Amino acid sequence: MVGIDEISSDVDAVARLSDEHQVPVVAVHAPCLLITQRVWGTEPWAKLERSAEMASSLGADVVVVHPPFRWQRDYAKGFVEGIARLEADFGIAMAVENMYPWRTARRELQAYAPSWDPVDQDYAHVTLDLSHTATADVDPLRMASALGSRLTHLHLTDGAGTAKDEHLVPGRGNQPCAALLEMLTRQSFAGQVVVEINTRRCPTQAAREDDLAEALAFAQLHMAAASHADFVVSAEGAIERRRFHSPVPYVTPG
Repeated sequence: MVGIDEISSDVDAVARLSDEHQVPVVAVHAPCLLITQRVWGTEPWAKLERSAEMASSLGADVVVVHPPFRWQRDYAKGFVEGIARLEADFGIAMAVENMYPWRTARRELQAYAPSWDPVDQDYAHVTLDLSHTATADVDPLRMASALGSRLTHLHLTDGAGTAKDEHLVPGRGNQPCAALLEMLTRQSFAGQVVVEINTRRCPTQAAREDDLAEALAFAQLHMAAASHADFVVSAEGAIERRRFHSPVPYVTPG
């Protein structure tokens, strides 16, 4: 994710870290959050173009994009068509992410345009986030089925259905994380599964690493459980599956 930390927006620095840790960069998350509104300038299309350029440089074939905020009226007006144009120009999948209504105790605000729900929008590629489905109170199994082959990128995480976007370790919330992984595996899902969890409350680095290890183990267990694909052993002795991108850890910054 391109964030407010300088390293995440530096292509060369990210490439060095990828090489050092032997973790491939399979996707770039464009700076679409409220806190990243000034990262790479303030013009939204320029930010998406730069994200696509970064993905190309790093060998990634997906850019994860949030839909516009409703107050970004000009950007939102041509968003669906603009995403298609970027895909054609860069040969990169611009996978628009499902979001959620913003809620308070008394009201619900539709903060995204054309919608927080990508199912009925004309996007060729979509990201499904399981913390966001929890916050939106929608069924991710039905959403994944409705998306079909447009589902390109999965944020494996969890949520308890509160108004807060929690990004829990999968299995600690109420989302059908295991069932979704097993369903996608049976369907020969060829997209990306990326662990995206929030570790801000972890008291130590070791606790963060434990949460990441738990999330990765969850992914590997449930992707293997329903799989009839072959497994291979890498030169380093790790068990790898032929069909899928290995789940990649991402820690929500904070």
